[in-house]
Amino acid sequence: MTQYQVPQFIDIEDRIIGPLTLKQFLYLAFAGAILFVLWFILNFYFWLVLAIPIIALSSAFAFLKINDRPFVYFFLSFINYYLKPKLYIFSAAHLETKRECPAKAPEETVASKVPPQKVTRSKLKELALSLDTRK
Repeated sequence: MTQYQVPQFIDIEDRIIGPLTLKQFLYLAFAGAILFVLWFILNFYFWLVLAIPIIALSSAFAFLKINDRPFVYFFLSFINYYLKPKLYIFSAAHLETKRECPAKAPEETVASKVPPQKVTRSKLKELALSLDTRK
């Protein structure tokens, strides 16, 4: 029988570019590209004012982990928290529609009820066999 080696560290990303993973490299490269373009557009002092937060944010995206989760998740949660409305209004109107009971069917008489069939042990064994064999 052939034996196969099972990878042990499948939850760790591969280091592709030096000590950086692909995601880390892309975060830093994107920030570098933005700063490179801004260098030619802005005055040095305006560029410096923008460069510091861009570098800090891209470094946080690339390297910072909070509770073993990447910083990106916390940043997106932060953005969603400030963009979504904070006012939650309780309305009992939608609860009343769910509570409505359908009209009751007329009750059947005792005579019209069919007596339940008796299930014998052999019938149960036959049903169990058919379920086990899926016939």
